[in-house]
Amino acid sequence: MKSTGVSSNLLTHGCQSRLQPGQSFLRSLPRDWQGIPRDFPPQQTGSTVQSSSQNVSVALGDRSYDILIESGCLPRLATIVEPWGVRFGQGKPSRKAAIISDSNVRYAADIAARSLREAGWACEVIELEPGEPTKRQEVISSIYDRLVAMQADRRTIVIAVGGGVIGDAAGFAAATYNRGLPFVQCPSTLLADVDSSVGGKVGINHPQAKNLIGAFHQPLGVVIDTDLLKTLPDREYRAGLAEVVKYGVILDAEFFTWMESHIAELNARDPQALQHAIARSCRLKADVVEHDEYERTGLRAVLNYGHTFGHAFEALSGYGELLHGEGVAIGMVYASRLAEALGRIDASMTRRQVELLQALHLPTRLPAHLNWPTTEVIGRMRLDKKSEAGKLRFVLPTRMGHVELVDGVDEALVARILNS
Repeated sequence: MKSTGVSSNLLTHGCQSRLQPGQSFLRSLPRDWQGIPRDFPPQQTGSTVQSSSQNVSVALGDRSYDILIESGCLPRLATIVEPWGVRFGQGKPSRKAAIISDSNVRYAADIAARSLREAGWACEVIELEPGEPTKRQEVISSIYDRLVAMQADRRTIVIAVGGGVIGDAAGFAAATYNRGLPFVQCPSTLLADVDSSVGGKVGINHPQAKNLIGAFHQPLGVVIDTDLLKTLPDREYRAGLAEVVKYGVILDAEFFTWMESHIAELNARDPQALQHAIARSCRLKADVVEHDEYERTGLRAVLNYGHTFGHAFEALSGYGELLHGEGVAIGMVYASRLAEALGRIDASMTRRQVELLQALHLPTRLPAHLNWPTTEVIGRMRLDKKSEAGKLRFVLPTRMGHVELVDGVDEALVARILNS
């Protein structure tokens, strides 16, 4: 068993981070940078954000984009998106859009469509069925059919209005239709706000594993209207909080401590606490993506803490029994206990995670009726994208705010953790 040397610590150049919430960090790394800077993650202040609007920039050269976080911004979508479309069209404004949504948030898609049509856009709304089963090839083919029918060209903007499933499916359709269409994310769930809408990963599921078929396709921008969270079902909201907790564990110990002291506000969906949690999570993910956009250095793998276990649980339960965030919450606990068994952390770190997850009303162990043979779970885990030659690799903590990618873990030990 060994650590690959990929971790959430900056390893080279002695860079000193001066990042505060809403700022970017470490723009001056040399072109031949091979490691993770020594002071990663960036520092934050302990107070909540007071601004009614925040902008997080993702610096990726000519693929750079902004993440707008604001209450009530969806009705003015046209004024937000049009400059992005002009930039993409090199001065030629695009005024044709395909909004892809589902029946759960059709009202939000209609708000977006109204904004565009009032500004003179030609706009179609493509409504899909909600839920993870939508991420399959047959559904993508139906989107292609609608794009053909509306005579979509390469400047037609695909706009995803919905949760992570819609963002993944719409983004994959945009990445593959006509060799790539511009794409805007308007996430409607907390999980999509802080995770899938940022970073350009799009894709669909294979019957044997999640997200096996996909692409990297960065959006023109991300529009996060926090008002959409007011009507988000409680279970979906809490599933999103699991990913927020993950960022604290893997990258930012102070952010984790902030969450421990703002449990009541997070449970009550306090607007200021939510905006702070979303902005900080987006900033942390953006910093990782900026350094490892295509998962070539290994840094981006740290974002998969809890996912090796979690994705296996989701796949075995049929992509519906467990929400993604619930699988991640349970997976983080299993991963932390594996790190304990390997002597990488003590029990107190696992206990802090369990206590915070439970305080946020998230599951920390599998329901009793989800009881699969250990060999079957491990078999699914071998399909994880971090695996190499069928060998399991795990993102495991060494302390709060720091994780490493570890390979060579004995499968017998993994089985013992699963059975504990």
